[in-house]
Amino acid sequence: MKISIITVGKLKEKYLKQGIAEYTKRLGAYATIDLIEVPDEKAPENLSEADMQIVKQKEGERILSKITPDTHVITLEIKGKQLTSEELAKQMDQLATYGKSRIAFIIGGSLGLSEDVSKRSDFALSFSKMTFPHQLMKLVLLEQVYRGFRINRGEPYHK
Repeated sequence: MKISIITVGKLKEKYLKQGIAEYTKRLGAYATIDLIEVPDEKAPENLSEADMQIVKQKEGERILSKITPDTHVITLEIKGKQLTSEELAKQMDQLATYGKSRIAFIIGGSLGLSEDVSKRSDFALSFSKMTFPHQLMKLVLLEQVYRGFRINRGEPYHK
């Protein structure tokens, strides 16, 4: 299975880089992991709604350019469906069983995802109704994907 994590913006925080490196290493036993960062658009605090849409559109084009037609796309969206770790594991297992060997998880920038990216999504996933920094979500997502592989293989992992 090949899993891509596509995020907007460059990760700067050392502690997050260390955690992401650790889970990427652990996941290497189960899948090929590709971490893709696309540049974010500069967005001042006082953007109009129209300007926000332009920023999301530009970031969305960058995201979509990294996705192949045969990729199963899972977007992280606050309005997505919330799953337990076991349900996410089951979904990943079903994708592998039915020939979806390429999965891309998409984490948008600070303004969220463009409409085009949401339309391309095969599944919208929400980790919470709360908003999290997108850099932190990358680490949380990798941990949950790792947990999913451990669950699917019946391997022990802390609860």
